[in-house]
Amino acid sequence: MTTWLTTLKTETPQEGYDLAVKMARVAIKMTQPDADVRDKLRPVYAKDADALIASSQVVATHFATVAAANNYWIETP
Repeated sequence: MTTWLTTLKTETPQEGYDLAVKMARVAIKMTQPDADVRDKLRPVYAKDADALIASSQVVATHFATVAAANNYWIETP
């Protein structure tokens, strides 16, 4: 298995959010490694408001983790 997540540290909150989205996407790929199955499921959940909200919640949870790892990007004197 390839190691892609070497750190949770990011320079900016935007980079942190991008990392959170990537973490969510990788989790889906690890949960369902068959790309054909993911492609067949995508149209179903793309039109499901509850599924989209759940997806957003997963990203938010990952972002909270990344933000904490970056001390919420607070600059210390």
